[in-house]
Amino acid sequence: MKIKIGIFFGGKSREREISFAGGRTVYDNLNKSIFEPVPIFVDSFGNFIHLEWQFIYKGSIRDFYPPIEFLPPSINEFQIYVESLGKMEDNEYEKIINKIGKKILTEELKDNMDFAFLCLHGTNGEDGRLQGLLEYFGIPYSGSGIFASAFGINKGRQKELMEENGFEVPEYITISDFQWLYLDKSNAEKQKLYLEINEDIGFPMVIKPANQGSSIGVTILKTDSYSQFSKALNKAFFVEELTMEEWFSLDNNQKVEHLKNVIDIREGIGMPLLAGSIDVYDDCTKICHPEELLIFINDYFLKNKSNLFLHSIDHENEVIIEKFVEGKEFSCVVIEDEFTNIISLPPTEIVKGNELFDYHSKYLPGLSRKITPINISTDTINEIMEDCKTLFENFYFDVYARIDGFLTDDGTIYLNDPNTTSGMLPSSFFFHQAAEIGLNPSQFLTFIIAISLLKRSYDFKDVNMSPKVFYDIIFALEDLNNELTQKIKIAVIMGGYSSERHISIESGRNVYEKLASSEKYEPIPVFLTGDEAGFELYKIPINILLKDNADDIKEKIRDYKVHPVVDEIIEQSNVILKKYGSTSNLEEPAKITMDELAEMVSGAFIALHGRPGEDGTIQRELEKVGLPYNGSNPHTSMITINKYNTNEILSKNGFLVAKHKLIFQKDWDKDSRKLLKDIMDGFTFPLIAKPVDDGCSSAVKQIHNEEQLIAYSNLIFRKQEELLPKLLDILKLEPKEEFPQKSVFMVEELITANGAEHFIEITGGLLTHFKNHRIEYEIFEASETLREGEILTLEEKFLAGQGQNITPARYSANKTKRDAISEQVKDIFLKAAKVLNLEGYARIDAFVRIFEMNRVEVIFIEVNSLPGMTPATCIFHQAAINGYKPYEFIDKILTYGFERKGSL
Repeated sequence: MKIKIGIFFGGKSREREISFAGGRTVYDNLNKSIFEPVPIFVDSFGNFIHLEWQFIYKGSIRDFYPPIEFLPPSINEFQIYVESLGKMEDNEYEKIINKIGKKILTEELKDNMDFAFLCLHGTNGEDGRLQGLLEYFGIPYSGSGIFASAFGINKGRQKELMEENGFEVPEYITISDFQWLYLDKSNAEKQKLYLEINEDIGFPMVIKPANQGSSIGVTILKTDSYSQFSKALNKAFFVEELTMEEWFSLDNNQKVEHLKNVIDIREGIGMPLLAGSIDVYDDCTKICHPEELLIFINDYFLKNKSNLFLHSIDHENEVIIEKFVEGKEFSCVVIEDEFTNIISLPPTEIVKGNELFDYHSKYLPGLSRKITPINISTDTINEIMEDCKTLFENFYFDVYARIDGFLTDDGTIYLNDPNTTSGMLPSSFFFHQAAEIGLNPSQFLTFIIAISLLKRSYDFKDVNMSPKVFYDIIFALEDLNNELTQKIKIAVIMGGYSSERHISIESGRNVYEKLASSEKYEPIPVFLTGDEAGFELYKIPINILLKDNADDIKEKIRDYKVHPVVDEIIEQSNVILKKYGSTSNLEEPAKITMDELAEMVSGAFIALHGRPGEDGTIQRELEKVGLPYNGSNPHTSMITINKYNTNEILSKNGFLVAKHKLIFQKDWDKDSRKLLKDIMDGFTFPLIAKPVDDGCSSAVKQIHNEEQLIAYSNLIFRKQEELLPKLLDILKLEPKEEFPQKSVFMVEELITANGAEHFIEITGGLLTHFKNHRIEYEIFEASETLREGEILTLEEKFLAGQGQNITPARYSANKTKRDAISEQVKDIFLKAAKVLNLEGYARIDAFVRIFEMNRVEVIFIEVNSLPGMTPATCIFHQAAINGYKPYEFIDKILTYGFERKGSL
């Protein structure tokens, strides 16, 4: 009988999306031979909801909660959380919960699980309250107990206790909301406080909330500026100040965009909020929905000339102001084994593009780098690890903790943020450092559960419950190790050399982890690298697989060595590795040929994006050595990699596509003025410019004028690899945004509603099956794609909780009409799939115009023969509607590959 693991995720904190994504990671990576995952979604009001499994694979909590039918009309398409629905009757609220699962009363928790795995962040998650509740009901849980959790949540109390225990702490002060928000309206007292802080702390200074994680609400103030200080302190308390002049300088679209930033729970203050004329909570109006807020602000400034203050209901009570520490930033995971030996895993250095390791840098692939172990002397690494172990022991942490800190140039070590619940995204420090000692995510989670069971047996004084389950796990692992050779070996090929290589790693890791926790497959991670002239394959160990991005992996393969510190930690962890790990996890990366790959595995899953994954090259090589693979055949892949060729074929077969034109570098170099005239004669601004053979929104830009068109052309046709700052500014590229060098790109008309009653952007997936030696297509319900700006960004596609996809797409508010339109769209997709001879699985992006009498126009954007398989990608949402869990979807894709090979 499998052990039921209740996974607690979501919650009310500002980190709820990271918690949601972390809970999904745990759900997917639990060893399915031993454990039965029970998803417990905690909503904003603290309700425990046994979530129906298909909702786990939504990209964001807002994608399913509140359900679509409960969303109030929003002409500005504001995306909201359930608390923005305002006050409701109990029976209405019950209806909302029942749409996504079943509410579980606290006294019913023990009946639903044997163990609680905690992925919650912030208040009511990692502050000891939930831990106390679980202890009251006798439910063993992961990680630290009540005291350490309470200590770990508040950065102010941390610093006091750390100072008392001899740890280095930078100069700091704490300010309560009463001290700042209730000071006199004239600002005289605030300016006096500022001068005192300036005198005591100096610049640069760090201003941050005491009870938040993920760098939310944090500002580094570099120069002496009272206005900037005031803004930073308001930001940390989650207060927004608006002036009449600033507000009326914005047009309506700009007002909406500004409010979207204000209500963002990660970068703004969130909702509901209080609005008033002074920066205190008295005499304020409570506002729940952004549309209501927009109306309120406009009305307020028509009647008042004073500034307007917006206060988050979920405001911060205390803010820390501390001296900025210049030095290397690191994070270190500390664990303990079953004999209570404390082991520090190798600390990771965080190399980032700006001073603040912010929300985006932490969770979006490629924006920062992790170097493990930190690039300093062995003696200093050992000092950091000893300090982290001492902190872990002194403050009664259990099982694991993540401890952040800084190392200054003079060798001073500052430990500044012990975390009892680490972020658990696939490439987080939690898994990244465990991989260094040979544990893949599934194995590390099993270890955490087992040791937590032992710790709780000591805490609960229960010798009959937790130890028995612990030994059940150990015996089950021994049985599984004996059965490992019976599993089907699958090479998961990832990486590449396109601008999509980092997303390819995320896709490959996700597929690897789904297969690694299954009862059927044994995945082998394979990294592909090279250039247009050719590629190489490398079988890589788990510690290389979980490096930050494709460039890091490539670097580590080429210069592979095991740091002496890591060797020592592996020796210390020998007991852990024997029980929970695998010797193959620590093998050196090895270059392999296609023939050697065929000897090693029974099949391959291509997780590559762009060339040489989606163009048929790798498919042809796999066919030569007789290995089955996922996705379309070489000929189809060669067509769909090229957006121009795909559109040409679709257009010739009667499908609607955007008007398009190829722009060649040779023509640009020969006569750029003539080429510009040709483009502007054939297209009107704004138009879309994009590479012909890259995806993931790489270098896709909406071009508004001739200056931007010239900048785009010069940038994509540039001779040197580095980007020119002036061109970046003209095109408004984001920091670290990659922009490929190409010899050709495509321009196409901007698709608009063109008189349609309803106009939406969609992305739809499909799956193929063999039945009676024929290919049959299963077309999924498409997702409606929502975006904040002109183009769907990399963050919206792949950063946890950032974008929003509504699945199924909202073609109409009337269900009967919606379903009828959906069938039309699916039929058009089916016909296009047959024309292109798509196989295995694929993703189709399109615009849909809906006219009177349900007349539908589908305008194709692009077709992907190897769509992204990152954890939150919407093809998993679509597969879930048809009853496939992500692993089952991947299994179907692999099965088709095996059947196709057998049918040839």
